[in-house]
Amino acid sequence: MSPTGTNDSGTNSPGPSPRTNAMSRRHVLQLFGIAGVGVAGIGSLEACSPSTPNSNSGDSSKNANKEFHGAYPYQLPPKGHFNLAAGVTDGIQQQSPYLDLVYPSGGLYYWADKKWEWMMAESGTLDEANKTYTMKLRSGLTWSDGKPVTAKDVVSTFNLHWLMRQQSWAFLSDVSAKDDTTVTFTIGTPSTVLERYILRAPIMPDSVYGEWATKAETMRKAKTSLDSAEGKQLNGDFQKFRPENPVVSGPFNFDAKNMTNSQMNLVKNDKGLFADKIGFSKVLLYNGETSDITPVVLNKDVDYATHGFAVATEKTLQSSGFRILRPPVYSGPALVFNFTAHPELSDPKVRQAIAYVLDRAENGTVALGDSGKPCKYMAGFSDIAVPDWISDADQKKLNAYEKDLAKATSLLQSAGWKQTGGKWMLPSGKPAAYDIKFPTEFADWNPAATNAADQLNKFGFNITKRGITFTQLNPDVLAGKFDFAIQTWGASNHPHPYFAFVQNLYTFNYVTAANSGGKGMNFPLKQTTSAGPIDLQSVVDKSAQGLNLDEQKKNVTAAAMAFNELLPIIPLWERYGNNPALEGTRVAKFPADDDPILKNAPYADNFVIMYMYQGKVAPV
Repeated sequence: MSPTGTNDSGTNSPGPSPRTNAMSRRHVLQLFGIAGVGVAGIGSLEACSPSTPNSNSGDSSKNANKEFHGAYPYQLPPKGHFNLAAGVTDGIQQQSPYLDLVYPSGGLYYWADKKWEWMMAESGTLDEANKTYTMKLRSGLTWSDGKPVTAKDVVSTFNLHWLMRQQSWAFLSDVSAKDDTTVTFTIGTPSTVLERYILRAPIMPDSVYGEWATKAETMRKAKTSLDSAEGKQLNGDFQKFRPENPVVSGPFNFDAKNMTNSQMNLVKNDKGLFADKIGFSKVLLYNGETSDITPVVLNKDVDYATHGFAVATEKTLQSSGFRILRPPVYSGPALVFNFTAHPELSDPKVRQAIAYVLDRAENGTVALGDSGKPCKYMAGFSDIAVPDWISDADQKKLNAYEKDLAKATSLLQSAGWKQTGGKWMLPSGKPAAYDIKFPTEFADWNPAATNAADQLNKFGFNITKRGITFTQLNPDVLAGKFDFAIQTWGASNHPHPYFAFVQNLYTFNYVTAANSGGKGMNFPLKQTTSAGPIDLQSVVDKSAQGLNLDEQKKNVTAAAMAFNELLPIIPLWERYGNNPALEGTRVAKFPADDDPILKNAPYADNFVIMYMYQGKVAPV
């Protein structure tokens, strides 16, 4: 599964999928000023000649023909493509943990220890007085076409971020190369989350994207709005850009010529980042969502998978020798509404009523067994993190929305709805009839949607279930072509609550849907709660601004309280991973259950990928 969905669509969704495991200790994040940790035993990198991906590439040592078998959805060309810049849709893979093996970022993060593992970067330094963050690249890094990786590549990467409306530019005011290996990020709005935006951004090659990055930089420095005709044109044209041959800096590259609908290979780029530490010569990835991948996993053709497997499948896997890894995923599926098409849903009492109708414990159990846990706080971000950010007194004010049909009835009636013959009618007199779209292939979201629809229908709604292919769900929601839909709440890609609120309120709302010309769910971010008027976009942005964590807590709390009352989307449950891991066939061992690295979300800073880089996940 991926971060944006509860399956690997990446799409916790695209992937993303997207999922939680109780953490015994989570302290308030202090992303700036944390000392990074280097990869143990990693030597210096030297400039190298080009590495051409092909099915036979890989080292000729004892690790030759050592394969790692994984699974993650991808799209074949022509729909799938190799423009993998952040924000571009329909890339060959999106939000896949395996992309860290192809386009590494500055660092990977230990969520439990709150430390950085330096990757493409060797250091990152905040200068609070001068409002700059300096990233120093490792020397000797090389692209697969033989060109050196330089600071110019990083600058181009972030100019493309600006063009694609990425959230890093909510905090940045400029980015520039000080020398070939030093990048200076000028901070417009100081934030504890900016370091993560910088260090977790896959670095893209200027040799491929430079023309677009230069145009974006010119437009940015001229203060041309992306909402202008010129801005929309450049944004739209770039999204149509289709590089043919991937140029990468990671230890693996796409074997682009030999992809099939069922599997693709990542082949060794021997001169890529830390390639000498990785024991595998090839990563074979099976394509598809849970229904496609389940038989392949059961056949022991997959060593590790992050999909959301059915309860019965999980038990079969355990009995056949798989370990089940249960990392926290910090997110889950939510019920999302189209406020343009159905203005009656704009009354928060209606959404609160729906929350009271749904038995979310039942929904999670039906969908994912013990790995689907109903939210205790309904705060908009993971229950695991709530005690770090919200005081005990304020936690008690959060409504858990435990099933209560009497409250649901009262709320709908107070909103002007009437029940006739056991069926609910809108204030307009029309039936409360809605379609609910969900990804057919998601083995957990599919039953979650079905169960939610059944519960609402039993209460008197008229919900029609519309299962569609997972690749179509996101475009439909962004374009506003839905009534209800299942999408991701929370964030499995970043630990700060800010990222969860971005997912909840921006990703499928007009804030980001503008990239595709739509409005998404079109939930206005200026609202009125029992505490008074609130600008949710301002509060969410402020929740990550500044370096004073006490001030951040105030804004996190305000956003959580408003989310809890308004329920712009309704979280159904939090997901714990149920990742099958096969030891002794191709992989010697995976991290132990008590290894703190298993506190990492599997769709970001993936523990298998991190340990593969260190040689701790190695061939038999």
